[in-house]
Amino acid sequence: MLEKLFGFNPLKNKIKTEILAGVTTFLTMSYILAVNPNMFALCGMPAPSVFTATAIAAIVGTLVMAFWAKLPFGLAPGMGLNAFFVFSVCLGMGHSWQFALTAILLEGIIFIILTLTNLREAIVNAIPVTLKHSIGAGIGLFIAFIGLQNAGLIVNNDATLVTLGDITSGSALLAIIGLIITGVMVAKNVTGALLIGILITTVIGIPMGITNYNGIVSAPQSIEPIFMQFQWDEIFSINMLVIVFTFLFVDMFDTIGTLVGVATKANLMQPDGKIPKIKQAFMADAIATLVGACVGASTTTTYVESASGVAQGGRTGLTAFTVAICFIISLFFSPIFLAIPSAATAPILILVGLFMMTPIKQIDFDRFTESIPAFICVIMMPLSYSISDGILLGMISYVIINVLSGKFKKITPMMYFLAILFILKYIYI
Repeated sequence: MLEKLFGFNPLKNKIKTEILAGVTTFLTMSYILAVNPNMFALCGMPAPSVFTATAIAAIVGTLVMAFWAKLPFGLAPGMGLNAFFVFSVCLGMGHSWQFALTAILLEGIIFIILTLTNLREAIVNAIPVTLKHSIGAGIGLFIAFIGLQNAGLIVNNDATLVTLGDITSGSALLAIIGLIITGVMVAKNVTGALLIGILITTVIGIPMGITNYNGIVSAPQSIEPIFMQFQWDEIFSINMLVIVFTFLFVDMFDTIGTLVGVATKANLMQPDGKIPKIKQAFMADAIATLVGACVGASTTTTYVESASGVAQGGRTGLTAFTVAICFIISLFFSPIFLAIPSAATAPILILVGLFMMTPIKQIDFDRFTESIPAFICVIMMPLSYSISDGILLGMISYVIINVLSGKFKKITPMMYFLAILFILKYIYI
């Protein structure tokens, strides 16, 4: 039965190992249950409902991964994608959260179509590798910047735009304490370091008057305020096109990069370099994204934290199934997650930003036709406070610099098309 359901081979796999691997993966990725409610509350979405929606999206995606793809990967609303939702689409561009959820719904539909027709891989292959690496690094800087702001470590300054906040008291001091505690645990490879760091920081915040304790257990929070809340009046606008494309673009590279990296670590790669059941794995995040939009969650993607479970020996869908069960259980512990202040999640955003910076090592900085567009992509995300602007400007500069340098053959027809489309976007919008 286990072999049929999860691809479990009793000659190679052990039930205890798969379950422990699933619990390990959950512990390393469950910080999203604390981060998302805080983040989405900034654009007017009720935190309790967002908590439940986040868990539901994770449960659906991970169950599809377990039963259909039979791979040991966990899914949940992605970091970076949630930042784009809140800080770019809603707070930056001024759109409603209903508009953003509509974009995610459309993205989910397009994802399913692209996956069924194998166009998803073709689109990704058209984008230069350098830009793929720079996008992850840029999002890492952007997320870290958000964490610094949320904690009050970086504040507004009319003369210099930004400056250091008061780090001797309040939220800023608590965030520094949390960053040190969590950083030490990460350095010592403590399982679930991010979640444990959040919880310890939250407890320290109680005597500091920053954490408001409201209990431990409760019934799952209602998603009624954000369920099926879509805005259809702008679905054919250029803004919607750009936003949907950005969600698609970031999620594509996030998922593919994670699948390749974690599958390699788990020795699941085939001799030809392909990942078994990758189409089903793509469908897992496509279906979860579609369902997530309906319940009120941002784009769902495969988590790189799945590597922690793989390191514990997880190799089959039973690991993913265990992750999903853990998320189901967490629905009954919302008071704990909702009591967590932004000062306790800020260290996690900063450290996740660090983790996302690692692809920058793959960029050849001595080849300026590659490194200049990559640097523009990376630096413009935090400085323009927009993931989409960083991606668009990086792609435009890549095409222009390489064309003017005589390197026409490096540019694919798809890149030419996208660069022209993005230039027109800046001219007319």
